[in-house]
Amino acid sequence: MSEHASFADEPSIYDDTDPQAGKGVVRIASVAALGGFLFGYDSAVINGAVSAIQDQFNVDATTLGFAVASALLGAAVGALSAGRVADRFGRLFVMKVAAVLFLVSAIGAGIAPSLWVLIVFRIIGGLGVGVASVIAPAYIAEVSPARIRGRLASLQQLAIVTGIFLSLLVDFLLAKAAGGSKEELWFGMEAWRWMFIAMVIPALAYGLLSLTIPESPRFLVANHRIPEARKILSMLLGEKGLDIKIQRIEETLKTDVKPSWRDLLAPKTGLLPIVWVGLGLSVFQQFVGINVIFYYSNVLWQAVGFSEDGSFVITVITSVVNIVTTLIAIAFVDRIGRKPLLLIGSAGMAVTLITMAIIFGSAPVVDGTPKLSGAEGPIALIAANLFVVAFGMSWGPVVWVLLGESFPNRIRAAALSFAAAGQWIANWAITTSFPRLKDFSLGVAYGFYGVCAILSFIFVWKWVQETKGKELEDMQA
Repeated sequence: MSEHASFADEPSIYDDTDPQAGKGVVRIASVAALGGFLFGYDSAVINGAVSAIQDQFNVDATTLGFAVASALLGAAVGALSAGRVADRFGRLFVMKVAAVLFLVSAIGAGIAPSLWVLIVFRIIGGLGVGVASVIAPAYIAEVSPARIRGRLASLQQLAIVTGIFLSLLVDFLLAKAAGGSKEELWFGMEAWRWMFIAMVIPALAYGLLSLTIPESPRFLVANHRIPEARKILSMLLGEKGLDIKIQRIEETLKTDVKPSWRDLLAPKTGLLPIVWVGLGLSVFQQFVGINVIFYYSNVLWQAVGFSEDGSFVITVITSVVNIVTTLIAIAFVDRIGRKPLLLIGSAGMAVTLITMAIIFGSAPVVDGTPKLSGAEGPIALIAANLFVVAFGMSWGPVVWVLLGESFPNRIRAAALSFAAAGQWIANWAITTSFPRLKDFSLGVAYGFYGVCAILSFIFVWKWVQETKGKELEDMQA
């Protein structure tokens, strides 16, 4: 038996009887997850401003779609670069960079004098989103005990959906206070501008709180800072099996060359199998159309007859549903596992999306707008929220859990960067294509997302492996 294999036979390094084991790990993971909060806030804040931006700058559907999705281009670049920067300078350094990017974006987008200036600052915010989407799951996975890693990693998605909820609530309150998103609120600036500026507060909180948490022990081991790593691992996991843990981390990181993108490559398949799986999870998470609900929901519900106020209320309710269902995932992800939750979610999303496709596809179109009559409106509303339920208890949090924990230590940051960049590119494709798809046929749009949900079920069934309870050092490429 090899030395590495013998480690797998050791008892768990997490000592449930050690009063020091896991000390502060929930607080530490929660601070890291604040990046997810800003990720969610920045992604969804545009929702309440879409109509005002279109009127303010007099733009067509294509340009509007690009403006809404511009942050996603920055997110893809930020995600691609985050892993390399995190491997070189540390996880905490990257968190601070993300906080600065969010802060600059919030102020710049709020005072933008033209659409293109707004787009530039949205791209800067997108860089922060991309960075946060990589560093939060990687860091949380690296500081969490295996038996509760799924729940702690799910805090990332809980933070994202809470950020979405709060941004939509802030949008609603500011629009209400001004008498509409296009109306002036304070200091001669319209309400939609204050929707962006409000992000200054959580950006500052994230930056300051990142000063209060320790560096990832796996990063410290990789950089031969063993005494620091030992101190942090002792705080997180207790003293039991500490030498074995450090030795296992060193074994998985042992190499004669520095980590690079080449580590993700395989001779015949182009990428290592686990990297393909991570990319597939990322793409399917977006291709089911979840962000259409949060980026365009106000426009969507106004298109089928609801007022601006009514659309805001529906959107806020939907975001609350998303939070509640994420709590369900947190409760079950370490009990029944990652794969079963994904399969249940795929099935639920397929049914609800096909339902919406049938309703919107068969509705008569008057002046370019589908008209829902009788029970069709309530059924569409219920189906949309059940879709959010299915996504929120499965693909929302579980994909981030898997991306944070599935990759071996040596390639984790780079592989997560690659997968997250793929996710943002897929998000961009869905977001920019929706305005034209909506104008062509909402039935076709939801039908496509429904087919993707069916394909996601097949993908998970065939290729995704369960990771519940496994140590990070046991993950194979």
